Amino acid sequence: MIDVTKATRALPCFVLALAACFATTFAQASTVEVGSCIPTLAHFSTIQAAVNASPVGGTVDVCPGTYAEQVMITNKLTLVGVLSGTSDAAVIVPPAGGLVQNGTDIFGNPVAAQIFVASSTGAVVIEKLTVDATGNNLAGCGAPTLEGIYYQNTSGTITENAVRNEYQTDFADYGGCQNGLAINVESTTSSNTVTVSNNSVRAYQKNGITATGASTGAGAPGPAVAITGNYIVGMAATAMNWTASPGAAENGVQIGFGATGSVSSNTVLDNIWGLDTNTDTGDAASGILVYSSNGITVSGNEVGSAQFGIITVTDAAGFCSNNSGPISCGPADNTTITSNKLAGTQLFDAIDVCSNGNTVESNIVFGSAESGVHADDTCSSGTYSTTSGNNNYIAKNSIVEACAGILVGTGTGNTFSPNTFLDVTNTLVAGDACLSGPAAKVKKQRPSPYKANRR
Repeated sequence: MIDVTKATRALPCFVLALAACFATTFAQASTVEVGSCIPTLAHFSTIQAAVNASPVGGTVDVCPGTYAEQVMITNKLTLVGVLSGTSDAAVIVPPAGGLVQNGTDIFGNPVAAQIFVASSTGAVVIEKLTVDATGNNLAGCGAPTLEGIYYQNTSGTITENAVRNEYQTDFADYGGCQNGLAINVESTTSSNTVTVSNNSVRAYQKNGITATGASTGAGAPGPAVAITGNYIVGMAATAMNWTASPGAAENGVQIGFGATGSVSSNTVLDNIWGLDTNTDTGDAASGILVYSSNGITVSGNEVGSAQFGIITVTDAAGFCSNNSGPISCGPADNTTITSNKLAGTQLFDAIDVCSNGNTVESNIVFGSAESGVHADDTCSSGTYSTTSGNNNYIAKNSIVEACAGILVGTGTGNTFSPNTFLDVTNTLVAGDACLSGPAAKVKKQRPSPYKANRR
């Protein structure tokens, strides 16, 4: 026979235990906030404290306000800025003393990141935040790498953020340092997938959006990225005087060293190093740079006011290394460059394929100082191919106002028609330059990629 009294007395304990169970489950899936704009949530005064308290897979809502801190994320998490009334700006700025090293990159170099993401438990989402590096107090080329949002060996999404002013405090006096990345995605494996979408990125010292692999030579592993719908604006001509203020060679988007994926539907503007053809002894800047990564798709972008508009580069400079020392990083072959619009390319080519087997189709070019499209034979990788500029399909492009419609180089197996030309000095020009005089001497220069140990 059941003892009803005992069963009834035991019931509250059972209910309490069950309630505790549900409470624990709820806590593990809970959302916390930074600030106090959502009274129903547990709240914290700093983003880092909220991140530390959030369970794996949780969400941190950041109320409008200014947060002077550096944030480290090591678990699966969503970090999102939220609207409160008419306020919609959750802004992360450097602490009062400036940014300090808070980790190392995949190559072991020091990093000072405003948001450092290295999750071992799953994907991280960063959304609707403003990341501003004004007051970072980093100076000199020995400083850690300045980064706004940095993903290391982590999958996830970086979307609808504003990342700005990622340049060193002493940039005007010591601008030759190739430092300052707004958004950087690095991975030593091919298992990480990151989407970088619909962000506003502006005023960066070196690169707007960067995706980098392991840099161990041809076929090196790297992250798979989709860089899409972003608005990316550089600092225009950073080199006013090559001796006193050499500036930095900006790249709006750089995908390379084994990274894979696509660059699509972005607006990329004002990536210029210098415009003085008599004293320019450095490299160049670019809107979109594919460096030693194979099979990248570049489509539907609008690129304006750059030294190179879109360029692929097979490395021969020894930017990579193994146990024996510097080696070539390998080719940037089989890139698909389609349906892009390019305007106002200064000094160099609108589209330069300094690699092999590329498809350049249905692009529109307006006003290029050099060629509309260049099948460039000057990138020899030594180890991986004899020359560049071979087996490219360059057709169905519209080129308006350029020194040359197409520079054909000396490569073989290329297709150069049909294309449409208007107000072009010469439609097809043999060789690798169509200008003469001082401007011609810089034509063998190429964009300077970001590589941490080559700053």
